[in-house]
Amino acid sequence: MTIKTVGILTGGGDCPGLNAVIRAAVRKGISHYGYRFRGVEKGWKGMLECLWEPLGHEEVSGILPKGGTILGTSRTNPYKVPDGGDIVLENMKRMKLDALIAIGGDDTLSVALKLAAAGAPVVGVPKTIDNDISNTDYTFGFDTAINIVTEALDRIHTTAESHNRVMVVEVMGRHSGWIATYAGIAGGADLILIPEQSTSIQEIVDTIKMRHDRGKDFSIVVVAEGVKLDGDEYTVQEGGTDEFGHVKLGGVGQLVGDVIEKETGFETRVIVLGHLQRGGTPTAFDRVLGTRYGIAAIDLVQGGDWGKMVALQGDEIVALPLERGVGELKRVGEELYDISRVFFG
Repeated sequence: MTIKTVGILTGGGDCPGLNAVIRAAVRKGISHYGYRFRGVEKGWKGMLECLWEPLGHEEVSGILPKGGTILGTSRTNPYKVPDGGDIVLENMKRMKLDALIAIGGDDTLSVALKLAAAGAPVVGVPKTIDNDISNTDYTFGFDTAINIVTEALDRIHTTAESHNRVMVVEVMGRHSGWIATYAGIAGGADLILIPEQSTSIQEIVDTIKMRHDRGKDFSIVVVAEGVKLDGDEYTVQEGGTDEFGHVKLGGVGQLVGDVIEKETGFETRVIVLGHLQRGGTPTAFDRVLGTRYGIAAIDLVQGGDWGKMVALQGDEIVALPLERGVGELKRVGEELYDISRVFFG
């Protein structure tokens, strides 16, 4: 198969480092392989509606330090649309794409896997700020997020100590607590609540009381948004789900804060960092990782290695079948969480 034109799309939530991937794939694709590029706008929505823009040296110039994605994104699932998969395949022909690089998380890559199974020339790049894609050690955006949260915790410490308050900080983490655990350890949190660990309200209250009993009159509690208290359902900010069936989480931090203040009598404040964790300039680590992923992805295209995704294992970028990256999420293990437990209370 002779490859002339390559499409690139970004799906799901934005995160720092996406533009590094786009830039690297385009730069090497043009200079080494003589490819043309088309940027698919708004993720899989763009593939359903034939939305694209040319990508060349000029379009990717200066985008390395920029957060977000110059291509736009959405949470569109083409397989929720009648004949959506066939429409995407037909639009690849209409757009004259000889290959497609899909950059995204579990949802985006699951669509890429289905298309690859249907014979489409697709490769994937793992992207999730939560760092929970299986079989890759890190995803870009995660390092930026934990640095943002750590800086926030450093700032929150000073006001918590000044006012003798409990400060509850809600961070991202639907199914896994990587951000909460890493940033919580780095930011000196006194309690970290993550989805992987069952948590009771009584345990939270007892930990805060124990800390105050030993003379500490302020506390920092980090809560991942996907925490379920006492085995209850997720705490949600509004009804409904997205096209991949995910409920819209939010509010567990306020729930935890209300319980702490009621049961302990300690003044408590809640901070929801929300999309602040996604925004802004990517760290050097995320720029380099995104660049390495982009280079590896275009090399997969050149080799016609369809149905694969790139991944970081140790210090090596490897190629894995797409099915290795979807379905089962990577969770925080006991060993890492036990380190954080040393500093609880």
